Amino acid sequence: MHDDRTLVEARLKRVLEERIRPAVYPESVPLAVSVWTAPGEPVPVAEGLAAPRSPIAVGDAWGAPWSTSWITVSGAVPESWAGRTVEALIDLGFDANMPGFQCEGLVYRPDGTPVKGLNPQNQWVRIAAPAAGGEPVLLHVEAAANPVILDYHPFLPTELGDKETAGDKPQYRLARMDLAVFDETVWQLVLDLEVLGELMAELPADGARRWELLRAVERALDAIDLQDVNGTAAAARSCLVEVLASPAAPSAHRIGAIGHAHIDSAWLWPLRETVRKVARTAANMTALLEDEPDFLYTMSQAQQFAWIKEHRPEVYARVKKAVADGRFVPAGGMWVESDTNMPSSEAMARQFVHGKRFFLAEFGVENEEAWLPDTFGFTGGLPQIIRNAGSKWLLTQKISWSQVNRFPHHTFLWEGIDGTRIFTHFPPVDTYNCSMKGSEIAHAARNFKDKGVARHSLAPTGWGDGGGGTTREMVGKAARLRDLEGSATVRWQRPAEFFAEAEAEYPAPPVWVGELYLELHRATLTSQARTKQGNRRSENLLREAELWCATAALRTGLAYPYERLDRIWKTVLLHQFHDILPGSSIAWVHREAEATYAGLAAELEELIGAAQQALAGDPAGGRELVFNGAPHGRSAVPAGGAAVAVAGPGDCAVAAREGGGFVLDNGLLRVVVDGDGLVVSAVDAASGREAVAPGARANLLQLHPDFPNMWDAWDVDQFYRNTVTDLVGADEVALHAEGPAEVAVRVARSFGSSTVTQTLTLRAGSGRLDIDTEVDWHEAEKFLKLAFPLDVHTERYAAETQFGHQFRPTHTNTSWDAAKFEACNHRFVHLAEPGWGVALVTPSTYGHDVTRAVRPADGGTTTTVRFSLLRAPRFPDPRTDQGRHRFRHALVPGAEIGDAVREGYAVGLPERRVTGSAESVRPLVELDQDSLVVSAVKLADDGSGDLVVRVYESGGGRARGRLTTSFALAAAVPCDLLERPWEGTRGEVVADGDGVRLALRPFELVTLRLTPAG
Repeated sequence: MHDDRTLVEARLKRVLEERIRPAVYPESVPLAVSVWTAPGEPVPVAEGLAAPRSPIAVGDAWGAPWSTSWITVSGAVPESWAGRTVEALIDLGFDANMPGFQCEGLVYRPDGTPVKGLNPQNQWVRIAAPAAGGEPVLLHVEAAANPVILDYHPFLPTELGDKETAGDKPQYRLARMDLAVFDETVWQLVLDLEVLGELMAELPADGARRWELLRAVERALDAIDLQDVNGTAAAARSCLVEVLASPAAPSAHRIGAIGHAHIDSAWLWPLRETVRKVARTAANMTALLEDEPDFLYTMSQAQQFAWIKEHRPEVYARVKKAVADGRFVPAGGMWVESDTNMPSSEAMARQFVHGKRFFLAEFGVENEEAWLPDTFGFTGGLPQIIRNAGSKWLLTQKISWSQVNRFPHHTFLWEGIDGTRIFTHFPPVDTYNCSMKGSEIAHAARNFKDKGVARHSLAPTGWGDGGGGTTREMVGKAARLRDLEGSATVRWQRPAEFFAEAEAEYPAPPVWVGELYLELHRATLTSQARTKQGNRRSENLLREAELWCATAALRTGLAYPYERLDRIWKTVLLHQFHDILPGSSIAWVHREAEATYAGLAAELEELIGAAQQALAGDPAGGRELVFNGAPHGRSAVPAGGAAVAVAGPGDCAVAAREGGGFVLDNGLLRVVVDGDGLVVSAVDAASGREAVAPGARANLLQLHPDFPNMWDAWDVDQFYRNTVTDLVGADEVALHAEGPAEVAVRVARSFGSSTVTQTLTLRAGSGRLDIDTEVDWHEAEKFLKLAFPLDVHTERYAAETQFGHQFRPTHTNTSWDAAKFEACNHRFVHLAEPGWGVALVTPSTYGHDVTRAVRPADGGTTTTVRFSLLRAPRFPDPRTDQGRHRFRHALVPGAEIGDAVREGYAVGLPERRVTGSAESVRPLVELDQDSLVVSAVKLADDGSGDLVVRVYESGGGRARGRLTTSFALAAAVPCDLLERPWEGTRGEVVADGDGVRLALRPFELVTLRLTPAG
């Protein structure tokens, strides 16, 4: 019997491949082909249609990297094909094993109407069904010669990732260009046999159902005349009717399928190409929706809808109609599927604000789910943001990629740092590109970890990233799997319907507390430093622009730049996409990002400057005002206000150190720098406590080899720590500044082909040591760290995240602890023993690691914090981060968590000085409780003139305070992130005269809409 089974399976494979699939198109005639190649960037459709053509033939090469060719195919349907279904088969030179990541095309009719996309698994264009015979055929294809970056050997350095280095060698050869008869009966037989064959392979070898299917398939194969497949296909199908009609067991796992094409907004292609990928896929999917009445399709990322609206209005009209019909479902409610580790509190909130607003305005749709299948881990601050945006569910799949620990649930409640819980689902199919293969469906059912209490999962179905989305073959397979014995059941289902059903069937799911850490792609916290710093700078400038423009609007009547701020925010949010901000895109993407960030910075500086000058008054007044955009007061300047500059304290001193180096002292902090430019002591004067571990040296640059097993720009593997070089040799250690206001030491080093210059500065009145590091980086496959060994004994540390901080272990007790060997911080890392702590703050970097070691000399514990500065992966950008970089970090001994929060904001939001006539600028709002932090001050987006203020509790405890306004207050209303009245606030929010009384829970976020009187 074993031999019978093996023989039938082998027979099925060969007959399908060699006889039945080819018979889907039993007759064909060639099409005439001509081409015009655009000389540069893609051209408008009308220009491409009108351009002159030159003959080209099957087998001819075409397509320099990143070029666009307009290919025209023409012919006529043979008279003898009357009454039959006819399709054009257009193969641009596809590799069928790679559904995306290569050439693609969008087909147009002569009048410029888009028809559908062309992709490796989707090469057909319907001409007539049935044909009359003699019809002329004329189609135009906008063909993109996107080069293959991720090949079968995907991690080889390549210059193809930037049009400036890719060269002009043709990438593809035209393959089949035919008109053909489409035999639907044979096509249906292919699907019958594929579904049954794939199901057989997943069933128990000795099970009755497997043998039942085997014998039915054998009968069907016997019924086929291999010399007349088309004439005998119907008879073969009849042999399979009974086994295909046998219903699934009532206990079968239920899969809600949803058509999907995960399209990275940039990755191995530039942003401009994503615009076209999205249009091709949307054209494909709206066409498929018209052909398949049961099919449903979902697309996330409001930015991608906006691109279609702007660049392909004809496709967008079809999308809008399909959305109105309930068939094309906007998902996720975010501007893009962003990274969630690195975006700031406000940026993460604005992803939902702009995404949900777009879907509401364009379609009248309000999403209740966050849709992030491919994002590289999720911070503990995200559940509260989702909830405050008016959503309640989350879908992701990427956590299944974790290398060490298998996540214990597929459906669960995820609890964030503030206690907010979000109903969350990880599709057990373990892919967001499901193709309805039997192996995928069976895996979903076997893999589902919540059996016995739930049996419902989701399967996003379709080829993404240029693969064209769901195919008609996938729809056909899903129809057969709707209720089939031996299989999980499959039905098309909208995400919201799935979540509602899943939540109803599982009323008490398990709870996961804290971040959803991905045990993979940890290096995305460091790769492409310029992109990351451009993001951080943009976030800080946007905070200031909104604050000062709102203040100027209410104080002076200066027009608030609604449209400019909206556009800038959307650009920043786009660049937080999970392959741009993480640094995992091709060189072209990051080159453009650097230029974009520079342009945004200039525009935001202009807005800030104009608003501050309006507030400061006539420059001829001669007063120097200091503006403070941070949420905490400093010197004599209130948070969010300005005051006339006054001379600060002048108590800094510097002395030479015996044996080389210097001693810096300002009465608050005493720092000793040795002859190698390393910090050997940092004493907090208030406590007399030493921050640097005995015998250790801080501000230590360390260099590691960095060649991960896979995913060069994405990954750093733990074995990188096995080899380290301490960069202790100094070319220069010299006094850089010596005065009462500040003292500084300059340190220069060289290593490999690179150089580094550091400036260590202690300022009067400051309890922190500022460290500016400038690196001229010319290494390959190396990892540069900045280490601070601290005399702190603690089992955990705090790292800032959105609207608060999350704790991580300093030990490796469990595999879960050990796997977090590289993690994310925003502005600070804080370590503490009872009564005393140390903060390390930065406006420059995200990646870091924290380790503990016992000192042999005294048995004490050294806890070392290391910031990740630079990497040098060679794929997908072979020159990642080469050149000059500047970083800023600061050591703050004696810091409580509140000090870490304050100094973290201060280093990224420096004071600004403006000359004018005003004596001061009073803040629009003030808080009397330090742990309550203002994250945004802006005018309401609806143009009403209301002021929107976002406040959160930053210390992790309960806090009471009063927000006071400097204007007469008519009303104060708690809102959601979209600035709509909202009753979801857990804490106390009570309007009180010219202010609001607040009582917030740990890390609670509240958005207030304040209406000025009069």
